Amino acid sequence: MAYFYSAPWPTFAPPLTPDPSDIFTEAEKKDFARLFGEFLRAENILQNFDEFVALKAFQNLDQRDTEALEVFKDLHHLSDADVAKLAEVQLPADRKIQDYKSTYNDIRDWLRREKVAKERDRSTLDWDDVVFEVDLLKSQEINLDYILELIFEKNRHTEDKSDLIDEARRVIRASLGNRAKEDLIVDFINRTDLDEIDGKDGVIEAFFAFAQEEQRREFEELVSVESLNLEAAKRYVTNSIRREFASENGNDLKDTLPKMSPLNPEYLKRKNAVFQRVSDFVAKFKGVGGRV
Repeated sequence: MAYFYSAPWPTFAPPLTPDPSDIFTEAEKKDFARLFGEFLRAENILQNFDEFVALKAFQNLDQRDTEALEVFKDLHHLSDADVAKLAEVQLPADRKIQDYKSTYNDIRDWLRREKVAKERDRSTLDWDDVVFEVDLLKSQEINLDYILELIFEKNRHTEDKSDLIDEARRVIRASLGNRAKEDLIVDFINRTDLDEIDGKDGVIEAFFAFAQEEQRREFEELVSVESLNLEAAKRYVTNSIRREFASENGNDLKDTLPKMSPLNPEYLKRKNAVFQRVSDFVAKFKGVGGRV
């Protein structure tokens, strides 16, 4: 896979990559993860420079709007020659960066699953030299309200829910903190008449009401399927959501389980299964409010 670089002005112009959908092999995944990590580190440094801030703003400017262009030049103290130099540099579009972040997060999740399954031992590639820039992604994190507002705006300009869902998935997968909510948000889109909702605040309110109802329903399903002790499970899940992660420490998890001797060969398997389900539940519903 070939990589190329954008125009030389400014000298910090970031690298571009192929379409993420063309990344299949483990070697391609590693190349992409390493390159996009370099991009994130470079972008983090460049955000401290006025030239880069101006360049980013210029990408979203309608250059045919002469009035807006003059305001932009005054705001950033730029001459016509400076603007001409900015026009020579083509940064990746925000939509493309979202695709890159989504792929980067997908590769990170894939690698973590490989480690858990111990399939990495059979790999011919050494991933130890690839550092996933989680903190840098978190510093650029978009919040849930922004995603919902984007869904509201997109719905106003499309009659096809599949297009709306595709756009929502793109933004959600680019977000570390909201990836676990992908199915929840897609279910909300599919089961809600967004045209009947009044304004951005309305769509946010409608989503949280929907999510809280789903949270209660899925908790009841969890208790029923796993035959958990209701009050202990409520306490464990509520505390886990409050701190935004589930813990195996202490007796909270053990107390939720049906009576079973720790010596029973099935005990550890059952405990691990319940812990994983609660962890997934917490990732999906943390931050939506309500009670289980």
